[in-house]
Amino acid sequence: MQSRIVKWGNSLGLRIPISVARKVGLLEGCPVEFQIAEDALIIRRSYQSLEEMLARVTPDNLHGEMDTGEPVGGEIW
Repeated sequence: MQSRIVKWGNSLGLRIPISVARKVGLLEGCPVEFQIAEDALIIRRSYQSLEEMLARVTPDNLHGEMDTGEPVGGEIW
């Protein structure tokens, strides 16, 4: 399977066929890492641990409680 590199603003873009993306679990917006091995470009999904994600929580991006109204249906217990 082949694809082509295209110009995308000041960068280059690569269209990944959906069948390939599904095999490795790539979704739109998924962070990836690039590695170079000799003449090969390796693209891997980037994983973050819960600790890494929680480390980015600050008082500026932490919201308070939200009132969603009275319990209804299966919410009542």
